[in-house]
Amino acid sequence: MNPRFIRFLDESRHRCNDALSRFLGEPDSGHHCFDDLGRLFEASHYALSIGGKRIRPTLVYASANAINGEVDDLALDSAAVAVEMIHTYSLVHDDLPAMDDDDLRRGSPSCHKAYGEPCAILVGDGLQSRAFEVLAEAPGLSTGQQVAMIKTLAAASGPRGMVGGQAIDTAASNTRMDLPQLQTMHSLKTGALIRAALALGGIAANANAAQLSALDNYGSDIGLAFQVVDDILDVEGSTATLGKTQGKDQHDHKPTYVALMGLSGAKAEAHRLLDSAVAKLDSFQESADELRELARFIVMRDH
Repeated sequence: MNPRFIRFLDESRHRCNDALSRFLGEPDSGHHCFDDLGRLFEASHYALSIGGKRIRPTLVYASANAINGEVDDLALDSAAVAVEMIHTYSLVHDDLPAMDDDDLRRGSPSCHKAYGEPCAILVGDGLQSRAFEVLAEAPGLSTGQQVAMIKTLAAASGPRGMVGGQAIDTAASNTRMDLPQLQTMHSLKTGALIRAALALGGIAANANAAQLSALDNYGSDIGLAFQVVDDILDVEGSTATLGKTQGKDQHDHKPTYVALMGLSGAKAEAHRLLDSAVAKLDSFQESADELRELARFIVMRDH
């Protein structure tokens, strides 16, 4: 992999990690219930800090770079943090016994295993609320940009986006889906937040309508590719490498690309989506090289 891109990945991950800690903060000192609030903040920091590739924040940074416009660094950090807080809240809730009932997340105990179910539910609630507060407070943006970013993230994470996809997934055990149904589920559950990350970076960098459309089309492809690869890794990966329980989709009889297309068919589909995604970036020329490398990284990853 391109050494320059690896450096960009590392820098983006460290930048986001620093911003996450800074933007979440700690409860106000001297509060009468400081210990109780302190446990909530401790669990929230735990959920945010137990690893992760930070793909979505990196997409925020890379899409802004592709537009190549003037953008405030703190505004971009705010967008990256907001997207990652929404993503992390979804993982905390997804691991709960009422949902996927997974004891592991990124190789560590899931939030509800470390802090209990009531606290984990509140961690997810708090991260979701804080994400929108961060965007509302973002510096260096016009009111129009802030409203557009808040609306974009809310739509992507709500019932017509990520939550809607999760609802379909929850009802999908022991059912068989055809390819359009499977793509619909994952374009909502996984793809909506990926497309939102790209849009937030583009909005912060003053992208025009044509540029935002190209980013969205690219995001549609890599969002599906991400899930196809997840399904492949659920079969070929190991619990130690994945950082979560391997083979769980098969165990829970969930519809997957591997179940529908076979392992070789799923791999071919991932590469088809990769080629399609890269082609959607032709209008950006070299300014979108980080996005092109990110698409390849998503398809070639081992966890």
